[in-house]
Amino acid sequence: MKEIKWAVLGCGVIANEMAVALQKNGKNIYAVGNRTHEKAAAFAEKYGIGKVYDDFHEMFTDPEVDVIYITTPHNTHLGFMKEAIANGKHILVEKSITLNSDELDEAIALAKEKDVIIGEAMTIYHMPIYKELKKLLDSGSLGRVNLITMNFGSFKEYNMKNRFFNRNLAGGAMLDIGVYALSFLRWFFDSKPDQLLSQVKPAPTGVDEQAGLLLTNQEGQMASVMLSLHSKQPKRGMVSCENGFIEIMEYPRAWEAKITDASTGESKIIKAGDNADALAYELADMERAINGDASTMHLDYTKDVMDLMTSFRRTWGYTYPEEKNTERGCNNGTQKRSRSRRPETLYPDCKAGKKHQRQTEGLARRHPTVSNTNQRKEVT
Repeated sequence: MKEIKWAVLGCGVIANEMAVALQKNGKNIYAVGNRTHEKAAAFAEKYGIGKVYDDFHEMFTDPEVDVIYITTPHNTHLGFMKEAIANGKHILVEKSITLNSDELDEAIALAKEKDVIIGEAMTIYHMPIYKELKKLLDSGSLGRVNLITMNFGSFKEYNMKNRFFNRNLAGGAMLDIGVYALSFLRWFFDSKPDQLLSQVKPAPTGVDEQAGLLLTNQEGQMASVMLSLHSKQPKRGMVSCENGFIEIMEYPRAWEAKITDASTGESKIIKAGDNADALAYELADMERAINGDASTMHLDYTKDVMDLMTSFRRTWGYTYPEEKNTERGCNNGTQKRSRSRRPETLYPDCKAGKKHQRQTEGLARRHPTVSNTNQRKEVT
């Protein structure tokens, strides 16, 4: 197998995890680039990386680089993806891979033209426990999957300037944590859901703070998903089958699952992998894809999940500054009905918008950190 040289764009938490993960695989990052050169130099010194770019754009044309890990905020992804693909570089992109389906479709088409691999760093598709559970379900011992319930609730600081609530940084529950829940259910579903219902609660900035989702596919498999950015929930996934059910705690980086027999009530625990090695599994699968087995990155699942997230967000009327034609696709026919409170920043003249504005003003008085001011953070 060809030895693959990695470059990383960004020096944040994920980039640090990547450096450690590659070293676990007996390798090291070849080069690093960052908008702030000093940060890149410090990162390189920390991990013994031999090359630091004066201008991070140089990594896209460096003939020694095979693959680039893009770890910047997801509203910056498409531009960097296009630049990498144009120069024949394979790319691994932090979730969410793009802002919407249109962006992802564009990137996929470009990658096909250039014959390069693109993959999303989605932990669920690479952790050993999920692969073991997939084998178990394929064996038929639990019968077909009937329904899935998902919870993912964070407790982020209620500061509208941080990236989780900042519309200018593509904040919101869907792209930050919803992508995990939807990837989980797509992993276990036979096909992409085609019937969608939802409710959403907006943050004062106009991004989705909480959401409840209902999904059904053509096989009749059903799922419910509860997401929250400022209301803690257990990271729990439950897969109910004909002959029993599976419970997974602490997804996406899970290492064990509890399986309960529907007839006897007896349970057993199965274990596989280590949550500390989550990123190492992703990087290893990306290298397998580059060396010929593109299926290891599950780009078809990535596209299905992005289609779902885009459909929900368009039905709610939620957009980011980078997205054009904001009215297009607000209901593309996939969702039958959706009850949502639309933020006044998007619908200033409607009654719901005026009501939300009053609620926001009251919230701002109670929480001095709440602000509608969106400041773009420097890419790190």
